[in-house]
Amino acid sequence: MRKEKKEELASYVEELKTLRKELVEGNRFLDIERYKCFLNGGRVVTREKIIKGRGNGDASIILPITVDNNVILTVQPRVFTKNTVGISLPAGYVDFGETHLDAAKRELLEETGYNSKKINEVCHFYQDDGCSPAFNKGFIAEECIKVADQSLDKDEFIRFFECRVEELLELYDSGYILDVGSQFTIEKAKEFLKKRG
Repeated sequence: MRKEKKEELASYVEELKTLRKELVEGNRFLDIERYKCFLNGGRVVTREKIIKGRGNGDASIILPITVDNNVILTVQPRVFTKNTVGISLPAGYVDFGETHLDAAKRELLEETGYNSKKINEVCHFYQDDGCSPAFNKGFIAEECIKVADQSLDKDEFIRFFECRVEELLELYDSGYILDVGSQFTIEKAKEFLKKRG
């Protein structure tokens, strides 16, 4: 990876590291429902379901490729991880009444200010089918162009990082990208990326 890109990424990681955490009471984004489930064969099992923001937690993950053939990653606080900062693809929840494709377009624009008219699904998967109905879809967004500034929620702090395709693959292979949604989307897009790199 180019020295200046390593330094840029390191500065974002340092800026967004968590210094400390304090337990807070009050409104909760996550909730848990407990179910008794009756199986076809007569057995009964008890399972817990995670509720995210009063929804099921469906999300879209986007691998943006610019008109200059670069890719865009996000760097943001992930306070419960070992490093407290995550390097990943742009992603976000699907809002009520929205499709995964609509969410992909919206999240790309909000998190990076980039837009694409050529977005294709490359994968889909359950986030954690043992305790959540969250269904995720991964997309490649081609020919991305910068059309706006970031438009983040009040508690979102995201830096976006543009690099070459081979640098993305280097970051992925060397363990910088640990988010499973990003990893799976990149893995499913590898053949496409190798043709462009």
